[in-house]
Amino acid sequence: MTEAIQLAAQGAGEHRTLIISLFSVFVVATLAITVWAGRQTKDATDFYAGGRSFSGFQNGLAISGDYMSAASFLGIAGAISLYGYDGFLYSIGFLVAWLVALLLVAEPLRNSGRFTMADVLAFRLRQRPVRTAAGTSTIVVSIFYLLAQMVGAGALVALLLGASGEGSRRWIIALVGIVMVLYVTIGGMKGTTWVQIVKAVLLIAGTLLITVLVLTKFNWNLSTLLERAADESGKGRAFLEPGLQYGKDDTSKLNFISLGMALVLGTAGLPHILIRFYTVPTAKAARKSVNWAIGIIGAFYLMTIALGFGAAALVGPKAITASNEAGNTAAPLLAQAVGGGEDSAGGAILLAVISAVAFATILAVVAGLTLASSASFAHDLWANVIRKGRTTEKEEVLTAKLAAVAIGAVSIVLGIFAHRLNTAALVALAFAVAASANLPTILYSLFWKRFTTRGALWSIYGGLVSSVALVIFSPVLSGNAKALFPGMDFAYFPLANPGLVSIPLGFLLGWLGSITSRPEDLTGEKYAELEVRSLTGVGAH
Repeated sequence: MTEAIQLAAQGAGEHRTLIISLFSVFVVATLAITVWAGRQTKDATDFYAGGRSFSGFQNGLAISGDYMSAASFLGIAGAISLYGYDGFLYSIGFLVAWLVALLLVAEPLRNSGRFTMADVLAFRLRQRPVRTAAGTSTIVVSIFYLLAQMVGAGALVALLLGASGEGSRRWIIALVGIVMVLYVTIGGMKGTTWVQIVKAVLLIAGTLLITVLVLTKFNWNLSTLLERAADESGKGRAFLEPGLQYGKDDTSKLNFISLGMALVLGTAGLPHILIRFYTVPTAKAARKSVNWAIGIIGAFYLMTIALGFGAAALVGPKAITASNEAGNTAAPLLAQAVGGGEDSAGGAILLAVISAVAFATILAVVAGLTLASSASFAHDLWANVIRKGRTTEKEEVLTAKLAAVAIGAVSIVLGIFAHRLNTAALVALAFAVAASANLPTILYSLFWKRFTTRGALWSIYGGLVSSVALVIFSPVLSGNAKALFPGMDFAYFPLANPGLVSIPLGFLLGWLGSITSRPEDLTGEKYAELEVRSLTGVGAH
């Protein structure tokens, strides 16, 4: 492994047993919660939606736990520690995105659907083609997001255990994949939700502790912290001003606009977030859960200032990039530093606790993602497209569990090859795909009477294909040292994020497909019923 990871391993070597013990307690505790919840899962509603038994506050915590992923805790802290002001833009984008989800999606979606996004589309459009498209999109977006969590897990546990070599990291990623499959297949939505609730509480508590310790070192003077971070960064005042990563030239300016569009619009189209709205009993509870989520997530993203700039000030960009070139280990290294340093028991304990919290974060998010994609495959593709509704709930749930195993395997394989990439950047790509393929279709279906099946298919497939294709031919995959394939160059699209092109294209194709086809709902009765249902919840499942 790298020199910094070896130093961290040597510094914590005498405390290795303590570190592994603390780490194991977190993992075993979350698995115990999953087994407990799994015993209460009796039918498809329990497996997919947790029996719709969670309150607005509980679901708000779970949404926070689902949303504050490895990208938030590891990727954003790393981005800020390396790029200063420009890294903090991720925090702003992720938070502002919730306003779109709250104002446009949360309540209507809860009222209109049952288990998945496709339930809303299939209500007034042709069921089989739109479910096929929606299921495909859900699986692709989830795999992009899962990839980010796998990369974060590999970097994190390698640091924690002092693992060396690519082989160790591969085994770590495989372990994460196996545990996430266990979460989904044993606990379903109930188990996943309780793990997300516990994880949200732990993450906020851990982040608050690190924030307090960092600010204490600088006598609670934020200006002193920022000045020290700027000095240690080697960039001076430029570290605290726009332009270090974006704004240096026209391409980077467009890249920033593209990133902003993806972050702000992507949340309302993320499958693992959308299914959370179905776990509450009423639309009012769905709205309340989003309000709680905004408050919790907002507090967390404010604290990323201390995480990122604190890591720059107390650990230093050189040590961070030596540990992980994308910066994904900035937060755990900061925890070790504020706990007393490499050779101290305090540093070892805090490193273990924060790393375990971050690992619990990854497990909770990958469980939610795997559940969303496997549920979409089983409910949309298997039950309604392949079996044409001729299936039992037991068969459908079994199919979802088998799908979870397959999706876990794909994520493990992809995660092994993507370790060079920053987790926040990877998640931004998932946001772009969700905003391009899912969001236009959801909004058109809920708010446009003239929307047709052709419009839905063009929007989903057009947004999906264009965003994925642009990612393939972007600098993320080739053309530079930090790309997935650094030795190759097929980066014909200059932007790292496709949102600037693919999101407008998704909306355009949805409109064009609709105006060039005959509406299925000629009388408008289905749309009127959907409108009443989305606003009032009357007739909702």
